[in-house]
Amino acid sequence: MKILVLGSKGQLGRCLNDQLAITEHDIVYTSRAQIDIDEFEVTKAQVLDISPDIVINATAYTAVDKAEEEHQAADRINHLAVANIASICNQLDCWLIHVSTDYVFDGNSEVPYKEDNKTNPQGVYGASKFKGEVAIEVSGCKYLIIRTAWVYSEYGNNFLKTMLRLGADSDELNIVGDQIGCPTYAQDIAKSIVSILCFLDLKSLSSGIYHYCGDEPCSWYDFARAIFLEAEVRGLKTPTYVTSIATADYPTPAVRPAYSVLDCSKIERRFDVTRSNLRDGINIVIDRLQC
Repeated sequence: MKILVLGSKGQLGRCLNDQLAITEHDIVYTSRAQIDIDEFEVTKAQVLDISPDIVINATAYTAVDKAEEEHQAADRINHLAVANIASICNQLDCWLIHVSTDYVFDGNSEVPYKEDNKTNPQGVYGASKFKGEVAIEVSGCKYLIIRTAWVYSEYGNNFLKTMLRLGADSDELNIVGDQIGCPTYAQDIAKSIVSILCFLDLKSLSSGIYHYCGDEPCSWYDFARAIFLEAEVRGLKTPTYVTSIATADYPTPAVRPAYSVLDCSKIERRFDVTRSNLRDGINIVIDRLQC
């Protein structure tokens, strides 16, 4: 199959490069410099020219706090550009695999969110991602929307790498302890997407939304402690004191969901994929960063 990866230089895009490299698919990797999805007509001409069987959209506006000021920029990339991509996929009669977020929920649940639970984004970023989902659903294209959460890897900027950097420079850190989610290793997201590819030829497969995240709900504080534990084993400098604080003590422009654990049973049943293991993911990333 011919697969077009949009956003190949981002965190997930680079992991898709790693995982797709060991397949026999015909892969076209494009960064924003090659296909800028913000340029709708140019994007349409380029994608039609490539004529893929599958488009994987790994590009997004992800600056959660900055989005509170840059409403139009977030909406253009996460909503309008996605609507354009979905329309192109519909014209080509090809599949669209699109990555979305736990931020489409308000975080007020006490049990893991299922795909059909009510959405209620609390910030501009989450709202723009949700509008992108809706645009895909109404486009008429064949699609799989994969919602994930708390993504980290050896690439790009993410919480794990930030903790290692801050831990090496600071003796004391305060980390939010009352937001609960599931850290997800981006290589595992990419592996799951690759596993799903073989199902796209099945006529029985319907479009839909799926949740995929890590297997261990925890707070940012718990996540940080797990990172520092593994870092210490490898002889890296870590803080002497790590304190759990409340969200109210660390105000941010954008509201974060207090609880955004995702129920992954649907994707596990349908595609026989395994959720991302937190401890394994942390170990692999730290080892790779030390190489």
